[in-house]
Amino acid sequence: MIKVGIVGGTGYTGAELLRLLSVHPDVELSMITSRSEAGKSVSALFSGLRGKLDLNFSLPDNEQLSSCDLVFFATPNGIAMESVPELLSAGVRVIDLAADFRLSDTSLWKQWYGVEHACPDVLKEAVYGLPEMNRADIADARLVANPGCYPTATQLGLLPLVRAGLVSGNIMVDAKSGVSGAGRGANVGTLLCEASESFKAYGVSGHRHLPEIQQGIERMPGTGVSPFTGDLVFVPHLTPMIRGIHSTLYCTVKDRGIDLQALYENTFEGEPFVDVMPAGSHPETRSVRGCNQCRIAVHRPQGGDTVVILSVIDNLVKGAAGQAVQNMNIMFGLDEMTGLDFPAAMP
Repeated sequence: MIKVGIVGGTGYTGAELLRLLSVHPDVELSMITSRSEAGKSVSALFSGLRGKLDLNFSLPDNEQLSSCDLVFFATPNGIAMESVPELLSAGVRVIDLAADFRLSDTSLWKQWYGVEHACPDVLKEAVYGLPEMNRADIADARLVANPGCYPTATQLGLLPLVRAGLVSGNIMVDAKSGVSGAGRGANVGTLLCEASESFKAYGVSGHRHLPEIQQGIERMPGTGVSPFTGDLVFVPHLTPMIRGIHSTLYCTVKDRGIDLQALYENTFEGEPFVDVMPAGSHPETRSVRGCNQCRIAVHRPQGGDTVVILSVIDNLVKGAAGQAVQNMNIMFGLDEMTGLDFPAAMP
């Protein structure tokens, strides 16, 4: 059994981790921390876990966490990097679901997150946890940076084209997220009366997930393949739904004769959590609600040079907690689908 601790168990991502790990056959949940809820029963806060989890929230304590095999950080940005060096020194493996270890360039981190990185030496060994790109490195990692939700849907959608060096010109990313992506904290903009019956873009001049997507694209090209040199435009939107991300990607391709459907199917052949849908499909966010799947469809409108890729995920599962569990399975040599082999919730 893998002895697991979770730091920050009261947000939406932490709650989703609890849901998934409480029934994982190879996990023993030993510690769940929360400064605001310390001493309270986990199932008292999340009644859906009654009968599944008999633990109380506790205050963060690195000495106690050091007894774990693995610690998940489901905390706000900037928290994990203060504790991770001590845990790694104690032999604990770590998966951080925030952004502390996603960007390998510390100057970029400071630019987008406003503070100096607390452990640049540790940052150097962090592995970016997108299994479809970095599975072998994840297996040997002590520290995994779980990708962001928008970057997960976007990078998976772009991977076949960029890896093959087929993108010409710029890439346009038009992405929509449900309000749970904003977190569980009180925020006027995500109140029901504010977000319902409305739709808006935000972060057009710059969003923190932009450099993460750019970094991923730079690492995609295969050996001998020309890197992507165009501009990346990323525009996120808030939609009046609870869960889900729909990323619509636009780019032009160098070779009009390429069989895009075959390219995508071949790239993701054998990937347990990427579903390339039949030609002409339009994936819906409800088709991935509550599950760890990414569903992708590729289109070439009017048979021209412009390609449109549709990529959908659940932002709390494949975009966060589910992908973290997938990474844990890889790190500990388990079947990748363990604890994650279930379909979407319908309707």
